[in-house]
Amino acid sequence: MGEDYPIEWDPTRYRYEQIADHIAERIASGAIPPRAALPAIDRLAAEYGVARMTIIRATEMLQERGLVRVLRGRGTFVVDPDDAG
Repeated sequence: MGEDYPIEWDPTRYRYEQIADHIAERIASGAIPPRAALPAIDRLAAEYGVARMTIIRATEMLQERGLVRVLRGRGTFVVDPDDAG
C-alpha cells in the first residue's frame, strides 16, 4: 500500500461518508470557499484513492446536506450561505 491519502480511513464507516465529512470540514474551515468548484470526480477519486462511484455518493451526501450544488455539465460548487433563502 504505502499511498498517502488526505484522510485516515476508519474501517467501521463507509468511505463515501468519510470523504463527505472531510470535504464538509474543509468547506466549514474556509479551505474550500463559497462558490468554489470542487475538483472533478476523476481527480477526487485519484486524490482519495477510491472509485468514481464513491466520490459520486460523497457528492450526493454533500448535496443532501445543502453544502454543494451540482450543475450538470459545469461541475459541483460550494453553496454560498449568503445566497440561501
